[in-house]
Amino acid sequence: MADTNYDLIVLGSGPGGYVAAIRAAQLGLKTAIVEREYLGGICLNWGCIPTKALLRSAEIYHYMQHARDYGLAAASISADLDAVVKRSRGVAKQLNQGVTHLMKKNKIAVHMGDGKLTAPGKLEVKGEKGSETLTAKHIIVATGARARDLPFAPADGKRIWTYRHAMTPAEMPKKLLVIGSGAIGIEFASFYNDMGAEVTVVEMLDRIVPVEDADVSSFLEKSLKKQGMTILTGAGVEELKATGNGVSAKIKTKDGKVQAGDYSHAIVAIGILPNTEGVGLDTLGVKTTKGHIDTDPYCRTNVKGLWAIGDVTAPPWLAHKASHEGVIAAEAIAQELGNKDVHPHPMDARNIPGCTYCHPQIASVGLTEAKAKEAGHEVKVGNFPFVGNGKAIALGEVEGFVKTVFDAKTGELLGAHMVGAEVTEMIQGYTVGKTAELVEADFMHTVFPHPTISETMHEAVLGAWGRALHI
Repeated sequence: MADTNYDLIVLGSGPGGYVAAIRAAQLGLKTAIVEREYLGGICLNWGCIPTKALLRSAEIYHYMQHARDYGLAAASISADLDAVVKRSRGVAKQLNQGVTHLMKKNKIAVHMGDGKLTAPGKLEVKGEKGSETLTAKHIIVATGARARDLPFAPADGKRIWTYRHAMTPAEMPKKLLVIGSGAIGIEFASFYNDMGAEVTVVEMLDRIVPVEDADVSSFLEKSLKKQGMTILTGAGVEELKATGNGVSAKIKTKDGKVQAGDYSHAIVAIGILPNTEGVGLDTLGVKTTKGHIDTDPYCRTNVKGLWAIGDVTAPPWLAHKASHEGVIAAEAIAQELGNKDVHPHPMDARNIPGCTYCHPQIASVGLTEAKAKEAGHEVKVGNFPFVGNGKAIALGEVEGFVKTVFDAKTGELLGAHMVGAEVTEMIQGYTVGKTAELVEADFMHTVFPHPTISETMHEAVLGAWGRALHI
């Protein structure tokens, strides 16, 4: 009979779970992972990565349509949605196989099936091979989350979609309604708009991508409207019904009027629900807030030996936050089991960057200008446009800006906000600076390579002190 007793069992193999298992194995812990569906979880199979593959296809299609802007000619351009989706699924499959390989390489036992906590340190797994009971000194819950449905119009996969349906569409939407303008909603709006659909975005709050800085929201809204999207903010969907050949919606707009509209499809992107049902949290008396598990900065729950990471815990609900928590939890567990050479660091949510891969891209870390002022900081703000950057002009990507928010007294970087080409790759510069607690002089004294778009980051820091050179 297979050994079922471990130092650590990780429930869920998404970017939090599988990374936690690898780090634990590196630290010499006997580790198992339990997964009910696909190794790699939502992120690798149905989320972060395959959506980027879709968006890359849309981006290239967009450039082909604008070949003339670069002195090139491209005739009879067309998009094959099935082939685009097939490429995206191929990327997901490659990554899924990569995680399988990593589990083998690190000698992590994989138990496929539904896992449920039955007592402290005890997990029952029901899979294809029947039921087995695993025991461990420590257990990490990394069960993730799923899309939240509209209560009056659950997704049917035919006309009303969640992100999952939107990734493998049976047909190309002609007229698409996107409900919610967070990262997922805006990315799909951007993808389908670039692919030729007529797109309407509805957001309940007064601006799109509402967690971002207000300047980024207004810039993105103007850009998306210029690309042909209809954007309705301060608006709510009051009725959504799938019909034989589409979707009928009633939308209450900002002025209180209700307008009816017909669409071919609708994507519901109004947030997530944590996967906490059926996991056995009640049995152990695990504390939660709105379904999400409460943890300390080292990912401990209120139950000894039970830990939680990723989307099943507090926001931000981002893959890289989950992975980072996975490492923190694994190291803290190893320390509790007697490893004196490991020194886990607590999670600081203020240093977690956020990226949205719409067209143009947006990226940010830390406080918005409004939040910094709310927190009582006297601020210095720098803002530098892409149009003042040589590389951006050469690339034909002059749409965008970088904004920095500093504490006026201490020079501490409080937040950075970007919109434009490749900003998702650049935000890490500010994230390193924030994590290392650098001040304005450190950024000013850093030599940025020329010609790169990253020079806009330098200029945005200089600009906060009235010293920008190229504007």
